[in-house]
Amino acid sequence: MRIAIVTDAWYPQINGVVRTLDTVRGKLVEAGHELLVISPDRFRTIPCPTYPEIRLAILPGRKVARLLTEFAPDAIHIATEGPLGMAARRYCLRRQAPFTTSFHTKFPEYVQARFAIPPGWTYRWLRRFHGSAMRTMTATPSLEAELRAHGFTNLARWTRGVDTALFRPRGDDVPDALKHLPRPIYLYVGRVAVEKNIEAFLALDLPGTKLVVGDGPLMGELKRRYPEAVFAGAHIGEDLARHYAASDVFVFASRTDTFGLVLLEALASGLPVAAYDVTGPRDVLAGMSADDPVGVLDADLAVAARKAAILSPDACRAYEIGRAHV
Repeated sequence: MRIAIVTDAWYPQINGVVRTLDTVRGKLVEAGHELLVISPDRFRTIPCPTYPEIRLAILPGRKVARLLTEFAPDAIHIATEGPLGMAARRYCLRRQAPFTTSFHTKFPEYVQARFAIPPGWTYRWLRRFHGSAMRTMTATPSLEAELRAHGFTNLARWTRGVDTALFRPRGDDVPDALKHLPRPIYLYVGRVAVEKNIEAFLALDLPGTKLVVGDGPLMGELKRRYPEAVFAGAHIGEDLARHYAASDVFVFASRTDTFGLVLLEALASGLPVAAYDVTGPRDVLAGMSADDPVGVLDADLAVAARKAAILSPDACRAYEIGRAHV
């Protein structure tokens, strides 16, 4: 098949959406399909307001239409609701071409956090955007239920996996910068941005070290406000996997993520998870045994982190290996 994926999120961004789509691209190519990825690197762009690391394509409609017409795809998947996604949607509607979409990000909550716009307004627009798709793919049962409550239809499940060969316990293979940090090491991985609720993690009264791996618009401010925390910057591949394996607990402070690929990476690396009882963590940990838990969900994130610190790394690894084969 000839498959076109249209996404406003792409490299050099490093986040769960980009990594998920890149993995899908690789697997489809391995299976013998022809892939076209229409992403911001093909266009003139401007920085996203309040988040300059994200680049938005300028007036991409004609070029998107030309690329899709020339490629003549058998299937079109629109992964994001930005300028490229909107242009591809218009193309499909004008030509009565079926397409699918996916819901990766709770933009209504993000927009509320940044601009104080009521979520209901944004959900109304998103419902219209996705309503024309043959299917809108969601990662978890919790997210699917939330979207149905907001009036979304034609939903389908698109689960996630993790590279358990890359993300694994590594014994004494510890990055030099982490070797002498006080234990336990509580790890956060992801964008350093307001919607990730990182301050809820950094403000916790915990023993040991708080380690932040990632970059984003709040980096400078949070470094000034929490000088005792270690900000390691963004890492990918082996370097990222070694930071996971060198830590003791993974703390996931977000209340708005639709999934949290980092949760799978942490568990595969042998890290127990501490998080709020919300969409994402709730779904990832849904299958754990009460007798051999691999994470703690609690309204008090400090309580969750302290309890998670005594859980078995071997159980975490075994849980994610088992979950990956379900």
